[in-house]
Amino acid sequence: MAGPKDLDPSSSPRALLGAELRHARERAALSQEELGQRLFVSGSFVGQLEAGTRRMQPEFARMLDEVLGTDGFFARNCGAAAKSKYEEHFTEAAEAEAQARAIRQYAPLLIPGLLQTHAYAQAVNRAYDPTTPEETIEEWTEGRMARTRLLDHPTKPLLWTVLDEAALHRETGGRTVMAEALHHIAGLARRNRVIVQVLSFSTGAHTAMQGALKLMEFEDAPPVVFFEGVRNGRLEDDPATVAQLRFTFDLLVASALSREKSLALIEAVAQDYIHADHP
Repeated sequence: MAGPKDLDPSSSPRALLGAELRHARERAALSQEELGQRLFVSGSFVGQLEAGTRRMQPEFARMLDEVLGTDGFFARNCGAAAKSKYEEHFTEAAEAEAQARAIRQYAPLLIPGLLQTHAYAQAVNRAYDPTTPEETIEEWTEGRMARTRLLDHPTKPLLWTVLDEAALHRETGGRTVMAEALHHIAGLARRNRVIVQVLSFSTGAHTAMQGALKLMEFEDAPPVVFFEGVRNGRLEDDPATVAQLRFTFDLLVASALSREKSLALIEAVAQDYIHADHP
């Protein structure tokens, strides 16, 4: 029987690698849970590899070749599937984001990437790395703008964002940049492309005071949550953890302003920025 062909890096390597993994697992008559036990991971993790929502690391590729008898196929090809234009700590999250059917996020300090404008993203990237050459900043910014094209589709993915009011008032890039950024969010909300709510200062203490939160759901893989810190991040697929943080998000939604009041506040703050520049 002919073995699997090496992957073409110009196609969709991660999706092809996942399809080959599913084929090899089924040929070995193993369930996702059974294969996961041999790899010391969960069955849902195997499912995410097959769906292409998780990156196949070299150590897993070698173990898969050994368990499934695939003659080094996964070890040879996981490098092609691992190529990414994003920083290492964010790569898995960005690629999962691109395949998600629903994204629910809480942003405590800044406008999140999918809702950013070019100028806002540029200001954020410059703040992260004040001494980086301009061409590198622009490269990072274009990468972030590429992510926002997910919203070009009229309905997918569902994007539900709870913005802390602090993100509206943290002047990033100047007043003109902030006005443009907030009008951009308001425009997406008015076109019913995204759901945006503001968690106002008057809410006081709330359930997510310790940091940002991003939950992602998929058509053919278990949901995941992404934890992000300063220059680090990780995906978590433990069902109990994901369920607990979905409840956290639900509490944030319940505590936030309604969609109508949130939109009014976003547009009012945008106008404040404009009037401050043009007294």
